[in-house]
Amino acid sequence: MINMIFKKHCRVLLALILSGVSCVVAATPTQKPNILLVLADDLGYNDVGFNGSKDIITPNLDALAAQGTTFSEAYVAHPFCGPSRAALLTGRYPHKIGSQFNLPIRGSFVGVPTSETFIAQVMQDAGYFTGAMGKWHLGDAPQYHPNKRGFEEFYGFLGGGHNYFPAQFEKAYNERVKQGVTNIFEYLTPLEHNGKEVRETEYITDALSREAVNFVTKAAKNDKPFFLYLAYNAPHVPLEAKQEDMAMFPNIKDKKRKTYAGMVYAVDRGVGRIVETLKANNQFDNTLIVFMSDNGGKLGQGASNYPLKEGKGSVYEGGFRTPMLMHWPQQVAAGKQFEHPVLALDLYPTFAALGGASLPANNKLDGKNIWQDLQANQNPHQDELIYVLRHRDGFSDAAVRRNEFKAVKYGKQDWQLFNIEKDISEQHDLSASNSLMLNDMVAEMEKWTWDNVQPLWFHISEEGANWRLKGMPRFDQTFKTSISSTESD
Repeated sequence: MINMIFKKHCRVLLALILSGVSCVVAATPTQKPNILLVLADDLGYNDVGFNGSKDIITPNLDALAAQGTTFSEAYVAHPFCGPSRAALLTGRYPHKIGSQFNLPIRGSFVGVPTSETFIAQVMQDAGYFTGAMGKWHLGDAPQYHPNKRGFEEFYGFLGGGHNYFPAQFEKAYNERVKQGVTNIFEYLTPLEHNGKEVRETEYITDALSREAVNFVTKAAKNDKPFFLYLAYNAPHVPLEAKQEDMAMFPNIKDKKRKTYAGMVYAVDRGVGRIVETLKANNQFDNTLIVFMSDNGGKLGQGASNYPLKEGKGSVYEGGFRTPMLMHWPQQVAAGKQFEHPVLALDLYPTFAALGGASLPANNKLDGKNIWQDLQANQNPHQDELIYVLRHRDGFSDAAVRRNEFKAVKYGKQDWQLFNIEKDISEQHDLSASNSLMLNDMVAEMEKWTWDNVQPLWFHISEEGANWRLKGMPRFDQTFKTSISSTESD
């Protein structure tokens, strides 16, 4: 009997090999991998080739996707920049740590609480060489600086965005300095390397790619694995692209879309440079590359989230469901699409496990290690709830997903319910015929908010004033449903 079973499995394996089907056996890596996390900024769900873009080409990302695994249901923890990044690096929902708003726009003394241990610190403690390149947006006071949060190397800018052409932003910055302006708009300020201002000369996306190449080359010369967080600010506004990058899209006539496409192409070109360097340094085969966006694309600024509903800032799918891929030869299946929900919150514990790192005892992470589920092609969040909550002026938008169903509270409208597997565009409200399920999901999300903390800052002063004036967060209104449920439902 054992012989027969063995022969049967051999025949199956041979058939798979002959048919060209990619098969990766669930395995524990024999050595600590390098980890490269590449984050785009405001990239649309439909704006990379591997996710179906018809007009924007991303050949380098597509090559990684073809040789790796793509994720059709990848969710970030918040639908705009600052809170999403705070969640990514702390492993916590931003509402649990007071980071549910973007930081003040012109510098401040606030930032993600130092009581939260960033993934970089965890990886550094496990023997990793750590670096961050690009956009920070998590606090610009000394105690919140990347070099104080576990990143040995930092090159980039501390604010929420930046202009792209040095000749232009440097001129504008110098003019303001001459005029005696001290509170200069952060998009114009000089970039820095480990706390010291630098004079950049390259288009910013290219500069960040260059510094990422320098980092992985430096890492290759020591005996430590590396963890690199490459946070491009593209294609976030302002829409500024190089002419040669826009020239790659002669068929795009809309000016915003064409500029946006050029910005995405520059990111793709940069990823290609880094991959070439990894290969040249013999690092490629033991490097896990993860690519995703911080939130959905910004409608009206060139992005497309098709077939998802709405975009950046929304609790509909277009706001917080992003393109994502993983690549790691012999460890991540090639040519596969993972069709189960995964969270940006999951990356922290997953990276820590792969790196043999100890999780901080004082922090309760909101994600989980998904590595074995990924290898087994099973849902890591079966029967669990996935939340998104965005505060607005006097009310809150909210959504909660469990398996194939998603409940949505948008604006002053009643709660809606969608089968997100069959209705990805959220067009058919099922709440009337599924009131028990809807009310249960809403009640569970309300309980989830019980230990949310008050925001530690607001993007602008008026936002904070309105929060207090209108008695926010007003969850008594958010979690009230107008649909009554009966046991006969």
